[in-house]
Amino acid sequence: MQRFGEKLRTLRKQRKMTLKELASKLGYNSYTYINAIELGQKQPSLELVARIAEMFEVSFDQLLNDDLEVD
Repeated sequence: MQRFGEKLRTLRKQRKMTLKELASKLGYNSYTYINAIELGQKQPSLELVARIAEMFEVSFDQLLNDDLEVD
Protein backbone atom coordinates (compact mmCIF):
# COMPACT_ATOMS: atom_id res chain seq x y z
CA MET A 1 0.00 0.00 0.00
CA GLN A 2 3.07 2.18 -0.35
CA ARG A 3 1.79 4.07 -3.38
CA PHE A 4 -1.82 4.37 -2.23
CA GLY A 5 -1.44 8.05 -1.36
CA GLU A 6 0.00 8.86 -4.77
CA LYS A 7 -2.84 7.03 -6.47
CA LEU A 8 -5.42 8.81 -4.35
CA ARG A 9 -3.94 12.19 -5.22
CA THR A 10 -3.88 11.28 -8.93
CA LEU A 11 -7.53 10.24 -8.89
CA ARG A 12 -8.56 13.34 -6.96
CA LYS A 13 -6.70 15.70 -9.28
CA GLN A 14 -8.00 13.95 -12.42
CA ARG A 15 -11.49 14.79 -11.20
CA LYS A 16 -10.43 18.32 -10.24
CA MET A 17 -11.41 17.81 -6.60
CA THR A 18 -9.85 19.66 -3.70
CA LEU A 19 -8.78 17.90 -0.52
CA LYS A 20 -11.71 19.58 1.24
CA GLU A 21 -14.19 18.27 -1.33
CA LEU A 22 -12.83 14.73 -1.12
CA ALA A 23 -12.80 14.75 2.67
CA SER A 24 -16.38 16.02 2.73
CA LYS A 25 -17.58 13.33 0.29
CA LEU A 26 -15.91 10.71 2.50
CA GLY A 27 -17.63 12.11 5.59
CA TYR A 28 -14.72 13.94 7.23
CA ASN A 29 -15.08 17.48 8.59
CA SER A 30 -11.41 18.25 7.97
CA TYR A 31 -9.10 17.40 5.10
CA THR A 32 -6.10 16.83 7.40
CA TYR A 33 -6.52 13.04 7.57
CA ILE A 34 -6.93 12.70 3.79
CA ASN A 35 -3.88 14.89 3.25
CA ALA A 36 -1.85 12.68 5.60
CA ILE A 37 -2.94 9.62 3.61
CA GLU A 38 -1.89 11.26 0.32
CA LEU A 39 1.49 12.12 1.84
CA GLY A 40 1.99 8.56 3.08
CA GLN A 41 1.92 9.62 6.72
CA LYS A 42 -1.23 7.62 7.58
CA GLN A 43 -2.62 4.32 6.34
CA PRO A 44 -6.34 4.18 5.51
CA SER A 45 -8.61 1.47 6.85
CA LEU A 46 -9.77 -1.17 4.39
CA GLU A 47 -13.28 0.24 4.74
CA LEU A 48 -12.04 3.66 3.62
CA VAL A 49 -10.13 2.11 0.71
CA ALA A 50 -13.34 0.37 -0.37
CA ARG A 51 -15.29 3.65 -0.21
CA ILE A 52 -12.61 5.44 -2.24
CA ALA A 53 -12.57 2.65 -4.84
CA GLU A 54 -16.33 2.89 -5.21
CA MET A 55 -16.28 6.69 -5.37
CA PHE A 56 -13.65 6.79 -8.12
CA GLU A 57 -14.94 3.66 -9.89
CA VAL A 58 -11.64 1.79 -9.70
CA SER A 59 -10.97 -1.67 -8.34
CA PHE A 60 -9.78 -2.35 -4.83
CA ASP A 61 -6.74 -4.07 -6.40
CA GLN A 62 -5.85 -1.00 -8.46
CA LEU A 63 -5.61 1.05 -5.29
CA LEU A 64 -3.71 -1.46 -3.17
CA ASN A 65 -1.46 -3.22 -5.68
CA ASP A 66 1.65 -1.10 -6.31
CA ASP A 67 2.12 -2.78 -9.70
CA LEU A 68 -1.26 -1.64 -11.03
CA GLU A 69 -1.81 1.94 -12.19
CA VAL A 70 -4.93 4.05 -11.97
CA ASP A 71 -5.93 6.02 -15.04
